Amino acid sequence: MRSVIAFPCEGETLIGTLDTAPGPTGLLIVSGGNEIRCGAHRGMTLLAERVAAEGHPVFRYDRRGIGDSTGRNDGFRTAGPDLAAAVAAFRGHAPQVTTLVGFGNCDAASTLAVHGRASGIDRLLLANPWTIADADDLPPAAAIRATYRQRLTSPAAWRRLLTGRIAIGKAIRGLRKISQNPQQPFATQIVEAIATWDGAAQVILATGDATAQAYAAAARHLPAAQIETASHSFARDADQRALHEAVLAALT
Repeated sequence: MRSVIAFPCEGETLIGTLDTAPGPTGLLIVSGGNEIRCGAHRGMTLLAERVAAEGHPVFRYDRRGIGDSTGRNDGFRTAGPDLAAAVAAFRGHAPQVTTLVGFGNCDAASTLAVHGRASGIDRLLLANPWTIADADDLPPAAAIRATYRQRLTSPAAWRRLLTGRIAIGKAIRGLRKISQNPQQPFATQIVEAIATWDGAAQVILATGDATAQAYAAAARHLPAAQIETASHSFARDADQRALHEAVLAALT
């Protein structure tokens, strides 16, 4: 059964969705970016249905200023109180839950890494954690490197370069960015936060996704599973099946 639940957070009202199931291990899904709780292409809704059918209760919610929730959207960096409020609401409506696993993609993964333990979450499954603080319009340096490696072995890319169909100015800016390779304090913060979970946080990466590539470059010493896809939101049917399997593995 699925129910909609309203709960408080610092004077505002958040809205969540609970897919009920009898199991003692629950899944809390945190939406990334400014997505509402159904997720891109309804991906989180479908994931919740599948996981609940396996016996695990699932809770999703809109943080302040997103979707059905009231308040101002100040971004994921201020979403710690929203996460704590969602955990309390989930546990209150599913009292049989003794172990809570948090799942999030992109900046939702970063929110969970930083605030999950203080909010009362026991384990994490983090997809494509957000580690990028650059203010320019270029992809992350790691993604630029991956693109250039692919282009150097592609005859079609060389033809585009020789015929002027590649923007030389942007290419030069990209080369300058990867040559500088500056330290990223925000990336360090997220990687260190994940490391403090001492194996209770699993990371899964979409191999062709720029956000995932940036994380992999910043966290070379940490293990990560991979799904062979360029879809950041795991949108293809095969991606969804692989993600479902990873979530069930984290729950069991």
